[in-house]
Formats: sequence, structure tokens, C-alpha cells
Amino acid sequence: MNKELLKKSQSLIALFVLCLAISLLSDKFLTANNLWNVLRQISVNVCISVGMTLVVLTAGIDLSVGSVLAFTSAVCAGLLKNGIALESFDLFIGFTTLGGILAALLIGLLIGVFNGWVITRFSLPPFVVTLAMLTVARGATMLYTQGMPISNLGTSFEYIGSGWLIGIPVPVWISLIVVLIVVFISKKTTFGRYIYAIGGNEKAAFLSGININSIKLAVYGIAGLMAAVGGVLVSSRLNSAQPNAGTSYELDSIAAVVIGGTSLSGGIGSVTGTVIGATIIGVLNNGLVLLNVSPFWQQVVKGLVILLAVIIDQKSKKK
Repeated sequence: MNKELLKKSQSLIALFVLCLAISLLSDKFLTANNLWNVLRQISVNVCISVGMTLVVLTAGIDLSVGSVLAFTSAVCAGLLKNGIALESFDLFIGFTTLGGILAALLIGLLIGVFNGWVITRFSLPPFVVTLAMLTVARGATMLYTQGMPISNLGTSFEYIGSGWLIGIPVPVWISLIVVLIVVFISKKTTFGRYIYAIGGNEKAAFLSGININSIKLAVYGIAGLMAAVGGVLVSSRLNSAQPNAGTSYELDSIAAVVIGGTSLSGGIGSVTGTVIGATIIGVLNNGLVLLNVSPFWQQVVKGLVILLAVIIDQKSKKK
């Protein structure tokens, strides 16, 4: 019983040890401003990672989330800034803040559903399909923005990424709401049980009458939607959409999922574990910056952390 409890708590213990180590090495870590800054940064990865968790629980993967984030961010900013001009009809369509955000979320959802459709329709490996979408979405972002940032998007939009509500940053509230919704879906609904069943044994799930393709379409759609939420948070915080936004975010997302205890083979894991994993990644990034570690070494460290988490996952499966 103690061993089982220790296994479930290992990511939480790792977070505590990491925070303790960084606080001893830097007196800036435990300041209020820094901790709020860490939570703001973590919010984006949390939103992306909870969507990734559902995909990984079905034994899939989505490498396109960083590029989808960039594309939806650019589209949202472009609609807010320039609207849609239909010159042949002498018509101009302007977008409110809500309209631009909803358009971005819809596009993210559709891209995710398209990923799921290609994977299920042609029985292709998720790795290959989402890697292709990574390239397509990144290219589409460059085409849409012409490689230039889209800035000055308005104070109401900027408030979403930079504002405060009841003493807590708005992005933290948004990520909390997202986490609560996805936890409820994964733990309290039939849909959530089907996700775990598919990841645990897809053949058995199929023989039990579960519509495998529909579930996969839904989880990839949710992953795309969550990437779009991250895109809105990133662009609103900067009050600008950058064409290179979201670069390597898919790695941070996968790292958060694996460190949080979700098995890459599917069927095992939780959204709450992923939140802890995302917090570990965020604290690690912040700590390396505070300690003036080179950005190149930061990538090396994150890569080693991911490798260690996968090794621990595989050893746990064997046991």
C-alpha cells in the first residue's frame, strides 16, 4: 500500500524537491512576482497538455499542437486587427474580441478533428499524421502573417493574457477551468471511460462495442481546441501574434504528460498528474533562467528529463 502511494506521489515529490533546490540556489525564486510569473507561463502548457493527455491515454500522440497554437493565434490576431474584406462584394466583416477568439477555437477544433479523421480513415500512425500537420500549420502561419507579427490587438484582448481577477492572473483562472472540465470528462463520463478502455486494449474495446474512430476523432479535436486556447493566451499576453510562436511547445506538452505519470502506451495516467508535470516543467524552466543557465543547456536538461521519465514509465510497466 505504501509503495503504491509512493508511486502515485512521485511526481509531486519531484516537484517539491525541485522547488526546494531552486529556492536554495536563488533567492528570487520564492518572491511573489516570480511565482505569479511562473503560474502565468505554466497556464499555456497546462491547457495544451490536458488535451495531449487525452490523446496519449488512447495510445496516440499529437506533435502538431505547437504549430496549431501559432496558426490559431495568428488567425485570431488577424481577424481582430484586419477583419475579413470581401472586395468583390464590397463587404467588410469586423470581429469583436469574442468573435476572434471563437473563430480561433473553432479552427483549432477542426484541425484536431482532421488529424483524427486522417488517422482513423487511413489507419496511419498518429506520429506521422501529426508531424505532417506540424509542418502544414507552421507553413500556413507563415503564409498568413507573411512572416511578420500582428500587433496592437486592443486592451480588451490583452486583458485575457495580462489581466488579474480577484487577485489571480486571468490565464490561471482559464487554465483552472480547463483542467476542471477535462478532469470531469475523463473521470466522470462514459466518454472518459472509453478513452481509458481504448488505451488499455483497443481490440477489447472494439469487441465491447465502443466506437473507436469516434472517440479518437473527439480526443484529437479536443487537443486541437486546447492548442487554440493556448494560442489565445500567448497572443493576448504579448498583445501580438508571432509567426514563430509555439515552437517546441509540443515537446513541453509531451514532457508534462509523461512526467505526470501518463503512459505513452496508453490507458494509464490522469489529468491531475499532467498538471503536476506541467508545473515541474515550468519551475524547471524558470529555475534555469534564474540561475543564468544557457538556453542551449536548458534544452539539453529538458530532453534528459523527458528521457528519464520515459525510462521510469517503462520500468513501471514491466513491474
